[in-house]
Amino acid sequence: MQKMSSCGRKVHLFILLILGVTLCPLTHTVDLDNIPRRTVPLHDLLDYKQFSHTVYNYTTFWLEEEQGVLYVGARGAIFALNMSDIDDSSMKVIQWEAVTAKRIDCQEKRGHAETDCFNYIRFLKRFNETHLYTCGTYAFHPHCAYIEIENFTLSSTFEGKEKCPYDPTIGYTGLIVDNKIYTATLYKFHGGLADIKRSFQQRSFRMDDSLPYSLNEVNFIDSVLVTESVNSSVGDDDKIYLFFTEKLGEENAFNGKPLVTRVARVCKSDEGGMRTLQRKWTSFLKTRIVCSIPEYGFYFNILRGIYVLNQGSWQSTIFYGVFISQWQNVQTSAVCQYTIADIRKTFEGPFKEDQESPLRWSRYMDKVPEPRPGSCITDEFRRKGFKTSLDLPDIVLDFVKKHPLMDEEVSPVGGHPIFVKKNVNYTKIVVDTITALDEKEYNVMFIGTVDGWLHKVVNIGSSMHMIEEIQLYKEPQPVESLVLASTQRMLYIGSQSAVIQLPLASCRKYSTCFDCVLARDPYCGWDGKACREVQMEKDRSQLIQDIVNGNKGCLDSGADVPLEVMSRRVQRGSDIFLPCRLSSNTAVARWEINEVELRADGGKDYRQGDGGLVVMGVQAADAGDYRCLAQENGVRYAVASYNISVADGLATSPPSPPSLPQRQISKGREFIYLIAIAVLAAVTFVLSTLSVYLFCSPAKRGDYNMRLPRSATVELQNISGSCGGKEEGEGEEGCYSGDRFLKIIPGEGATAGNHRTPAVELLPPPPPPPPLPLPPDPSPSSSTADPAAATTPNGLPGLPHVLRKMNGNSYVLLRQAGETEATSPRYHSFTEELSKMLEKRKHAQLVEKPDESSV
Repeated sequence: MQKMSSCGRKVHLFILLILGVTLCPLTHTVDLDNIPRRTVPLHDLLDYKQFSHTVYNYTTFWLEEEQGVLYVGARGAIFALNMSDIDDSSMKVIQWEAVTAKRIDCQEKRGHAETDCFNYIRFLKRFNETHLYTCGTYAFHPHCAYIEIENFTLSSTFEGKEKCPYDPTIGYTGLIVDNKIYTATLYKFHGGLADIKRSFQQRSFRMDDSLPYSLNEVNFIDSVLVTESVNSSVGDDDKIYLFFTEKLGEENAFNGKPLVTRVARVCKSDEGGMRTLQRKWTSFLKTRIVCSIPEYGFYFNILRGIYVLNQGSWQSTIFYGVFISQWQNVQTSAVCQYTIADIRKTFEGPFKEDQESPLRWSRYMDKVPEPRPGSCITDEFRRKGFKTSLDLPDIVLDFVKKHPLMDEEVSPVGGHPIFVKKNVNYTKIVVDTITALDEKEYNVMFIGTVDGWLHKVVNIGSSMHMIEEIQLYKEPQPVESLVLASTQRMLYIGSQSAVIQLPLASCRKYSTCFDCVLARDPYCGWDGKACREVQMEKDRSQLIQDIVNGNKGCLDSGADVPLEVMSRRVQRGSDIFLPCRLSSNTAVARWEINEVELRADGGKDYRQGDGGLVVMGVQAADAGDYRCLAQENGVRYAVASYNISVADGLATSPPSPPSLPQRQISKGREFIYLIAIAVLAAVTFVLSTLSVYLFCSPAKRGDYNMRLPRSATVELQNISGSCGGKEEGEGEEGCYSGDRFLKIIPGEGATAGNHRTPAVELLPPPPPPPPLPLPPDPSPSSSTADPAAATTPNGLPGLPHVLRKMNGNSYVLLRQAGETEATSPRYHSFTEELSKMLEKRKHAQLVEKPDESSV
C-alpha cells in the first residue's frame, strides 16, 4: 500500500511537471531571437552623413532644435554643427587643449599620456540665453568654462574639481536646473567615494559621507529632471532622478550577483538640515530597478543607457533602459520599460534597515517618524510648519541618514523586458513616438550596439518587431551617444571616430509595395508608385500601410512595380544557376516552374540554397518560365522572373549553309591531327625499342651516359640483359650475381654554367685499391680526383673506388662487393696514368664559379 502511494505521488508530480512546462510559456512568451527583417550595410545607406575632424571622442552632445545647432564635445575641441547637414562648411570649432604644464604633470602622475592626458569634454549644457556651460578633464586637472554662443568662443575658464571627474573613463552625469549645476561622479584624483553635488555661487551641496553605504562603488549612467510640481494637487516639488549601477555590500543578495541597478532621487528645493545634514541632502533615497526573466534564468543587472519619453505630462513619463548581464560570456541584452508612477510608489513604501547580520539589509518593521523622512516639502508639510528642509526635526533627518534604501524594487512594465536580443551588447537608446495611418501611436526604439550597429524596433501592442539593423561605421566601435531630433526627424550618433547623421525614416529603400508594407515601418507608406514618408505627405488617403498585421493592402491595390523578366539561353546538358536575392531576412524563397510550385527538396535535377535555384543537366523539357517568390508573414510576392530556353548540341544557333564548309574544314583538320599523332606514336615506339636494345645488349654497354640525380640514391643490380632467365650464382661474362651492384650517391647538381654530365660506364670494375694521396690543386675550380682502377676484363678502362666529378660536385661511388683493393693487379698502372691526367688538367679551363658545396 505504501509502495502504491509512493508511485502515485511520483506520477502526480510528473503530471504537474508536464503541465507546468506546457502552461508556463502560455503565461509569458519571450522571443530571445528577434531577427531584424532587413540588414542594411554601410554602403547601402541613404541620406547618410558623417562628420569627423582631427580629434577623437565625439561623445558629449547638446542639441538645440530651435536654433538648428548640434553642439559636440570631443577631445580638446568643441564643435557647433548644422543640424540639417553636419558635414557642411558652416561648422564652427573651439580648440580647448590642455596646456603643456598640465600634460607633463599628468604624465608624471598617471603615466598614460596617450589616453588620459588630454582635455576630454564631459559636460556641455545651455546655461542661460547667451552662454553655454562646459567642463573637461583637462589632463587630470578638471576645468570648466562659459561659451559665448554668438561668437562661439570661450569667455572664461576656471577650475572644475567639484563639477567634473578627473578620469575620462568613469561614469558621469550632469544637469543645469535654474542656473544650478547638478553633477554625480567620482570627484577624487584616484577615484574615491562617489558623490551627488549641487553647485551654485561657489557653494557646494553634497551627500553625507559619514555612512559608507549611501553610495557603494557606483557607476553613474544618466540623470533627468521630472517637473512634478506642475499641476500637482499636493504642491509637490520637482525632482532629480539619477540612474546608476552599484556594488552590493550584503551577502547572497540578488541571486549571488554583486551588481545591481539603482534609481535615486533628490528634491530640487532641498536646502539641507539646520543641525543634522547641514548643506547635505535630506531627500536622498534610492531603490533597486529590476530587469529580468526569472523563468528563463536571465538577470540583466547592468544598466547601459536610459531614455526618458515625455508624452505630454510628467504623469505619463516612461523610462526606457537597456541592460546587459554582468557575466560577459552571456551576450544577451534587454530593454525594460518603467513608469514614473511605479518609481514614485517605491519611494513611498517601506524602508530597509542595516541589521549588521549576514543578510545585512532587511525591511524596517518599526514605526517611521513624522513627517515622512526623505519626502519633498508639500502643502501638508507647510500646514504643519515645515516650510523648508531646514525646519525638519533631527529625528527625521537622522532616520533618512541611516535608511536611504527602500525595501520595494521597481519592476518593469508587464513584469518582464519588452525586448530581448541574443548575441549583442546594447549601449544607448532613444525612443520616438509617431502616429501611423491607423491614427494609433507607436513607439519606435533606436538602439546602439557595442560594435557600431543601430537596431530599429517598433512596439506593436504586446509584441516587438525589429524593422532593420544598420551598419554605422566601417570599423566596429561602440555607439557612445544617441540624440533624437523629433522636429527635424533626424538621429545623431556619436563614437570615438565620428558623428553620424541619419534620418529616422528612409522609405526610398523599399522598392515595391510588398517590401514597403511588410517592413511595418510606421514612418513609411506606399502611394501606388513608391514608398513615401507618411509625415511628409499631405494627402494620406491613397497611402497603404499595415503596422499591426504587415500583410494587407498590396494584393488588392494592383499598383506594384512590374517585375522585369530576364531571358537565359543555355546548352543542353549544362547546369544553370538562377539567383533570387531576398531583401528580407525573415522571408523564404519558393520557386515556380511554368506556374507549378517546385517541391522544397527540389528533386534530383534541382538544388536550392540561399534562395537561388540550380538546374542540373538542363534538357529541352526544362525550358520555360521560372519565378522566385518570397514567402513572408503569410504573403507571397514575386522577387525574380526568368525565361529559360534550351539550345540543342554545341551550336548556339540553328545551322546555316555557310557553316557547312567550316564543319568540313574542321573534320579535315581532325584527320590531319590523327595522322600526326599516329606518326609520333610510331616514332616513339621505335626509339623506345632501340633504347631497350642498347640498354640490354652486352656489346653496347658503356656507350651511353647517365645524368646523376640531385636527391635520390639509385642502385642498379644485374643490369645485363643476358642475366635474364639465369639463376643466381650461375655466372656469365658481364653478369654478376649475389650482392654485386652499381650504387650512385647523389650530391649537388652541376653548376649553371656546366650542363654536361660525365660518362659513367656501367661495367662492373674489379675491386679498387685504397686511394693514394694527391697534392692539393691550387686552382679554386679544380677538384682532387681519387685513384682509379685498371682496365676491366672486357678491355674497357676500369673505374676507381671513389671518383669525384672534376667540373661539378656530384660524387660517384662504384663498388663491387667481394673484391679488395689489394687483389687488383692493375692498381699501380692505373694510378700512374691518373696522375698524368691530373697534371694536364691543372692547366685546363674549368667553370668560372664552381659549386663550393661539395663534401
